[in-house]
Amino acid sequence: MLEKIDLNKFMEKEDYKKEFDSLSIELGALQREARDLKLPIIVLFEGFEAAGKGTLINKLLLPLDPRGYDVIKRFECPSETDNRPYFYKFWKTIPKRGDISIVNESWYKALLADKVLKRTSSDEVEYLLDETVSFESQLVADGYLIVKFFLYISKEEQNNRIKKMEKNKDESWRVTDEVLKLHKKYEKFLDAAEIVFEKTDTAFAPWTIIEATDKHYATVKIFKSLIEAIKFKIETVKSGRREPILFESFYPTNNSSALSNIDLNKSLTYEEYIAKLHPLQKEIHDLQFRLWKEGVPVIVAFEGWDAAGKGGSIKRLTEAMDPRGYTVVPIGAPNDYELAHHYLWRFWQNVPEKGNITIFDRTWYGRVLVERVEKLCSDFDWQRAYSEIKQMEKQFTNFGIILLKFWLHIDKQTQLERFEEREKNPFKHWKITEDDWRNRSKWDDYLPAVEEMLIRTSTKESPWNIIEANDKHFARIKVLETFLIKVKEGLK
Repeated sequence: MLEKIDLNKFMEKEDYKKEFDSLSIELGALQREARDLKLPIIVLFEGFEAAGKGTLINKLLLPLDPRGYDVIKRFECPSETDNRPYFYKFWKTIPKRGDISIVNESWYKALLADKVLKRTSSDEVEYLLDETVSFESQLVADGYLIVKFFLYISKEEQNNRIKKMEKNKDESWRVTDEVLKLHKKYEKFLDAAEIVFEKTDTAFAPWTIIEATDKHYATVKIFKSLIEAIKFKIETVKSGRREPILFESFYPTNNSSALSNIDLNKSLTYEEYIAKLHPLQKEIHDLQFRLWKEGVPVIVAFEGWDAAGKGGSIKRLTEAMDPRGYTVVPIGAPNDYELAHHYLWRFWQNVPEKGNITIFDRTWYGRVLVERVEKLCSDFDWQRAYSEIKQMEKQFTNFGIILLKFWLHIDKQTQLERFEEREKNPFKHWKITEDDWRNRSKWDDYLPAVEEMLIRTSTKESPWNIIEANDKHFARIKVLETFLIKVKEGLK
C-alpha cells in the first residue's frame, strides 16, 4: 500500500494560506453541526517518528471550539495500562456524543512501535488485530465517526528531521532513545504498517495516508479528508442510513431452550446450608489472597429474574473476602452522561486491576434483555449486541481475566411469592417497585429473550452457569461452589 505513495507532494505557501482559511471556516461550522446532531468523532494520528504529528494536530485544533474536543496524549500510569485489558484505557477516553477526541497515542501503538521494538509478542499481535477491528466496529455501529490518519515520510526525510531536532536546544529533548531505535528499524516499521493496513483498513474505519514531507500539503489534505468524512457522516445521520459494519447477523434460535430441563426442585435444609456455607467461605477467603498474589483479575456477572436472589448470593460470596480486594457494581438504568457514550462504556470503567475482583449486580446483558423487551433501543442495537458482548468478553479472557457468568433461575410462582413477601415485610418493602410488577407482567416476553441470550452468548471461554434458585439455600451454595471450581480452573 505504501510503496505506491508519492512522497514528493508539495504546496506553495500562497496556495496553502488561501486553502487553510476557507477550510478552517468550513471545519468549524461542521464541528457545530456535528455537536447539534450529537455525533461523536474520533480523529486518530499514527505514522513515522518525526513525521509532524504534533504540528499537524495543533493546526487541526485552531478552528475548533475547545469546549468540544479533547486531545488524548500518552498513557503513562501503569495501573491504567498494564494492569487491565489493552483496550480499557481507550474505552475510558472515547468522546461523549457531540464531542471530538483527537488521539495522539492510539490503540495502534502496540501493533506498530511496540511490535517493532518487540514489546508486543507475535501472539499478542494476532489477537490485538482482531480486537482492534472489533473495537472500531462497535463504536461505528453505535454512531461514532472514526477518521484514521497515517503520516508517511521517507527514511531520508526522517533522518534529516531527527538531526535538525538534535541541533535545536529547544527540540533536542524530543529525540529519545526510542525515536532513534525506531529510525534504525524504519523498514520493520514500514512492514508492520502494511500488516495493520491489510487487517484494519475497513469500510467503516478506513485509513487515509498523509504524504507528510511538505507540511502545507499534509495540513490541507488532513483538513479536506476530515471535512469530507464529517460531511458524509452528517448526511448519513440525517438520512437514517447505516454504514457497513461487522456484527453477527441475527438468526432465530428455532425455539431452542437452555432452561426447559432445569430442575427447580433442588433444595437444601438450613442445617445442610450452614454446614456447607462457612467452609466454602473460608476457602474463598484463602483463594482471594492467591488471586492477589498471582495478579489474576476476576469478573463475576450476576443476572437473573427479579427476586431470584442475586443480592443474597453476592452477600454470601463477599462475606469472607477482604473488602480491599473486591468491588460490587450495582447496575441500574444509565444516567444522561452514560447514555452519551457507547452502552459498553460504563462497564469498561469497572474492569478490575490484576489481583482484584469486580462483581456486577446486573450487567451489559441488559441490552438484550430489558432494553430489548421494553423497546429502549432499536432492533438493530440489541441484535448487534450479541456479537459486541462476546467480543468484549473475549478481550477480558485474552488478558487473563477469569470471567464467571451466573443466571439465577426461578419459576413464575416463586417470583410471585417473593414479591408478595416483600410487600408485606417492612424490612424488605424497599426492594419491590412498580417496575418489578410491570416487568413480571411481561414474563412471557422476557423468557424468549433470556433463552436467546443464554444460547447465543455462552462460549467456551465464558459459559453461562445456570443456578437453580427456587431454594435460596441451594442457590447460594451452588454459586459459591461454582465460583471456587471456575477460579481454581482459571488459576491452573
